[in-house]
Amino acid sequence: MRYVDEFRDPALAAALVKEIGAVCARLERGREKPLAVMEVCGGHTHAIFRYGLEGLLPDLVEFVHGPGCPVCVLPMGRVDDCVAIAERGEVIFATFGDAMRVPGSRKSLLQAKAEGADVRMVYSPLDALALAKRNPEREVVFFGLGFETTMPSTALTVLRAAREGASNFSLFCNHITIIPTLRALLEQPDFGIDGFIGPGHVSMVIGTAPYRFIAEEFGKPLVVAGFEPIDLLQSLLMVLRQMEAGRARIENQYARVVPDAGNPAALKAVNEVYEPRESFEWRGLGAIAGSGVRLREAYAAFDAEKRFALAEAQVADPAQCRCGEVLTGAVKPWACPEFGTGCTPETPLGALMVSSEGSCAAYYQYGGVRGAAA
Repeated sequence: MRYVDEFRDPALAAALVKEIGAVCARLERGREKPLAVMEVCGGHTHAIFRYGLEGLLPDLVEFVHGPGCPVCVLPMGRVDDCVAIAERGEVIFATFGDAMRVPGSRKSLLQAKAEGADVRMVYSPLDALALAKRNPEREVVFFGLGFETTMPSTALTVLRAAREGASNFSLFCNHITIIPTLRALLEQPDFGIDGFIGPGHVSMVIGTAPYRFIAEEFGKPLVVAGFEPIDLLQSLLMVLRQMEAGRARIENQYARVVPDAGNPAALKAVNEVYEPRESFEWRGLGAIAGSGVRLREAYAAFDAEKRFALAEAQVADPAQCRCGEVLTGAVKPWACPEFGTGCTPETPLGALMVSSEGSCAAYYQYGGVRGAAA
């Protein structure tokens, strides 16, 4: 990245922290509890921990880690469907690496691979399409996963597969959308978030307008943020200044990357290939209306759910796993009795410990069990 140093400048960070402290001193008068600011994106969570930002801030500010990690919210039943497809002898199952270790009710994709399933890690859906071209006698299934950030690349791959007649390529579509999920969280009666740091990569595709309901209907400020420490500190300051002024707006700190109107070419591909599902199940959160997408009928020939007649089983998380409460900000990871003992990155019980963007993985990696307890 060019010019990255200016977004990690210690002097600039210190000036922002000083200003945050001044605003918090004014906001603190008469308050009995901290201001809860949710960073929606898992990438922001890891940046906060990596750069030690929480330790720089006044006690008045509490970061709450949101549901913006697609691997973390993948339910066990969908993982079981992945394994069922991968274990078919005629299938090459292509997936991103961070999805291979997500536990299902029986096993993960990595365990299925160890037992003989042909599971291959790829870096893009085009890699999966290339696999289909090199292996015309095999069925190649790509595990489409992610928010609006990764939807366009998968959509463009499906369009290319249709143009090239790649009849042995299909998509197991698990793409999800952030806007219905944020609405579902805000509609919970006990959801005590005061403001949001909005996801940068998702917003690069969808723009800033879809977030307006957060300010207009729920009176909460949201600032779309970049991923460097200066980005996050400046975005937090922008949120706090809105609170101090008694206003709620959608602001864009990440304007160097995020256009307010989004990416028209990406949105065109997304709208052409996908249609909304009536609902989609999120791990720990349950079914959320309109929060997932599937392939339109015009591209049904590339739909793995139809090609392999999946049962779409629903499997409950282990009773001792508190991923859902962590995802909604109700508890911190260390409140889970399995954190760092029954659930570690090497032996994950919950999805939040698997993904590089999971909040439990961030707590474990940067704070450890002792740090979290402290």
